[in-house]
Amino acid sequence: MARASSKKPRDLPPTDPMPARVDPCLATLVDKPPKGPDWAYEVKWDGYRIAVHIEPGRVRILTRGGYDWTERFPSIVDDARRLAVKTAILDGEAVVLDDKGRSDFGMLQRALGRLPSAVEAGAIVFYAFDLLYLDGRDLRRLPLRERRRLLEPLVACPEGAVRLSEEVQADGDEFFRVACAHGIEGIIAKHVEKPYRSGRGEWWQKITCKRRDSFVIVGFEPSTVPGHLGRLLLAARKDGELVYVGGCGTGWSNQLSRELRKLLEGMATKTPAVSLRRKGAVFVEPVLVAEVEYRAWTDDGKLRHASFKGIRQRADDAVVFEMADNIRSGFDDRIE
Repeated sequence: MARASSKKPRDLPPTDPMPARVDPCLATLVDKPPKGPDWAYEVKWDGYRIAVHIEPGRVRILTRGGYDWTERFPSIVDDARRLAVKTAILDGEAVVLDDKGRSDFGMLQRALGRLPSAVEAGAIVFYAFDLLYLDGRDLRRLPLRERRRLLEPLVACPEGAVRLSEEVQADGDEFFRVACAHGIEGIIAKHVEKPYRSGRGEWWQKITCKRRDSFVIVGFEPSTVPGHLGRLLLAARKDGELVYVGGCGTGWSNQLSRELRKLLEGMATKTPAVSLRRKGAVFVEPVLVAEVEYRAWTDDGKLRHASFKGIRQRADDAVVFEMADNIRSGFDDRIE
């Protein structure tokens, strides 16, 4: 019987061409953390999902949708160049941390220059949680525990723009409780024996403290305070069409209220994107997407207790919430 090779994947000759792009693995929303020794847990980061491609002479950063955002993350590019690899693909999340170490999507958008802010681009951090390719070897066929074993020494530095998303071996219910108590969006559970599979599946699961989705902004209601925003009018997709799902009137500062009002006034249209009549409403072109946190859905398909969390363009990797017939029973398939 032939003896199995003791060489590590990095010691073997390169045999796998480097993919130009990898469709990411996406987590399935569940109500409770899975249990068992084959599951590990991580914090659910609130930012942009990106892949860092390290190649000879260059670094590329691609969004989940395949857009090249390399120029938007100069600090991540600089740190990625210093990693002790020839070629690699790192999967992770670009975030900005608040003063308590929590990821803040609104701060990230400001650092990317979407709205005026004192937050600089250098504040953006990349938390790597998977390694898909390394020095000529495609690692996607390996179980997660092996991919993590190779990833951890590469990004072991706790400071800088490229960091390791820590994996926690703990009781899932307790970790979820602590995460919610600290104001974190939720947790991710991953099966350590599974290979990396593009698309959505049960091998990665997400458990959120509150529901959060992306909705198209189709209009707004002015505030009684001149120049301010009163309420955003939101829509989701249903059978390929936009459907009004209610409004959102909280979640912004006075400054942001003025900035959003000015931004939306520049997109005003006389033709609403949804079937809706509302006195005093200003309808806009459906080109911006709002990140919204909410508690539940009403029986008639409207958001309950919605709070604004951030804004993005439909041209990036934003995915708009898709309404389904079973939405009233709590259906929620947000793509992170």
